[in-house]
Amino acid sequence: SDLRPANMYSALVLSALSFSAPMARPMRSGVTMMAGEKSASVPFLPKPEALDGTLPGDVGFDPLGLSSTFDLKWMQEAELKHGRLCMLATLGFVVTDLGITAPGAPTGFSSVAAHDMAVEKGAMYVLLFAASVIEVCAGVPAVEQMMKGSGRAPGDFAFDPLGFSKKDAAAAKRLAVNEVKNGRLAMLAFSGMVTQAVLTGHGFPYLY
Repeated sequence: SDLRPANMYSALVLSALSFSAPMARPMRSGVTMMAGEKSASVPFLPKPEALDGTLPGDVGFDPLGLSSTFDLKWMQEAELKHGRLCMLATLGFVVTDLGITAPGAPTGFSSVAAHDMAVEKGAMYVLLFAASVIEVCAGVPAVEQMMKGSGRAPGDFAFDPLGFSKKDAAAAKRLAVNEVKNGRLAMLAFSGMVTQAVLTGHGFPYLY
């Protein structure tokens, strides 16, 4: 498929975004580092001033100084969104290659072949349209209100049907960190899996 290289590139770009540390407030332009302290994740680099450790998953990793250039709330919103998408995509990519499909869906195809067929037959454009409608109607307004000071936390859509984060504050904080870490891992994992699947032409575990 002619779209395959572009899709691989997009996946790699998303994995890079996973290392933009979570944030909480806009900063002025320019790389602002704390002179005396060192980053916990990169000990030979100064600690970025904006990354004070109060946000989920913040370990002071920002070698490019993005936290002093872009609005931190917007960056965290993007990181959480891409992480959630890649956690779902990683699971879906693997189970399809293991032969597990939705009832009535074609079987006997790899995840890469299924993607190419979805693009060719138009199903991928239907999915893109549906995702765009959701983003325009729900995502964009929520982010705009957040940027105007509504108090909404980045990535918070009040979606917790099982009430995991409502048990106590400590549990909510722990789950928030786990989501960021798993999202970052999924962004890297999905990029690697897609690359290996295309290069080797084999399914799970994409090692040969």
